[in-house]
Amino acid sequence: MNEQAMDYAGFWVRVGAMLIDVVLVILVTLPLLVGIYGWAYFDPAGNPFIKGPADFLISWVFPSLAVILFWRYRQATPGKMMLSLRVVDADTGANPSLGQSVGRYLAYLASMAPLGLGLLWVAFDPRKQAWHDKLAHTVVVRSRKHGPQPVSFPRA
Repeated sequence: MNEQAMDYAGFWVRVGAMLIDVVLVILVTLPLLVGIYGWAYFDPAGNPFIKGPADFLISWVFPSLAVILFWRYRQATPGKMMLSLRVVDADTGANPSLGQSVGRYLAYLASMAPLGLGLLWVAFDPRKQAWHDKLAHTVVVRSRKHGPQPVSFPRA
């Protein structure tokens, strides 16, 4: 994609992509967790954080691996893909390396820790980078032509 045909992805479109991703993760993990633990999974009287090894794998490990692999090989999670966003190296525009993808995921903790300030930073940063983007040396970009294709009919 031509560099001139891209913009940095702003705060609200990134929030939209994140919400899509959260819904997709819930649609995949919830049936698995209920199938394994039953509706008692939601009982607050039990362990409030991790209910067991399957919970840890389904709720934490598999989503982490999926996100990292999506960034590495598709440059976007499904929510970002739906909104024509891509995570790229901040210098080259290329796919982020595996190290950048893992670092970006782990750096989400730094972005979320102080009341989400690192995520809100996108709204004020000139390159629209959250703290995890800055730490992983990535940017999120969007094609300027991100809408649907214009309709055209062949002349009969």
